[in-house]
Amino acid sequence: MPANEPTWTTERIELLKIHFSAGLSCREIAGEIGVSRNAVIGKLSRLNLTREKKPEIRRASSKTNRPRSVPRLQYRILRKLFAEPVPAEDGEAIHSERHCSLLELSEERCRWPINSPGEEDFCFCGNRPLGGLPYCAGHSRLAYQASSRQRVARG
Repeated sequence: MPANEPTWTTERIELLKIHFSAGLSCREIAGEIGVSRNAVIGKLSRLNLTREKKPEIRRASSKTNRPRSVPRLQYRILRKLFAEPVPAEDGEAIHSERHCSLLELSEERCRWPINSPGEEDFCFCGNRPLGGLPYCAGHSRLAYQASSRQRVARG
């Protein structure tokens, strides 16, 4: 096409409208009439030609069948834990007869470290953890302490 000829001739505009109403994509229209995709988008915009947006299809069952997220479940467990009155022995040391090494840790054992890593008697608590949390009830109370603001609001 010569440099002095306009990009959008009457014929091209008619072809643009025909292809657009036929449902061709901007890339397909550009290929058919010999202009760039951006030129097609710009001209459609200047002509105020738009397509209706396709309605978003929502699946009603997707939310109902989805399991609760892990953080939400953990939050509910912790709320319940802190809502219960603190037993007197919770102020004392947490005893465990199930101490375990790093290699013995699993989801069925409390992961609270006892002593400092590298020391000869370093191990993990090993008691049965609360469902969905890495620690037993006693260590969960230590790990997830309510903030002072929450304590004042309850009191």
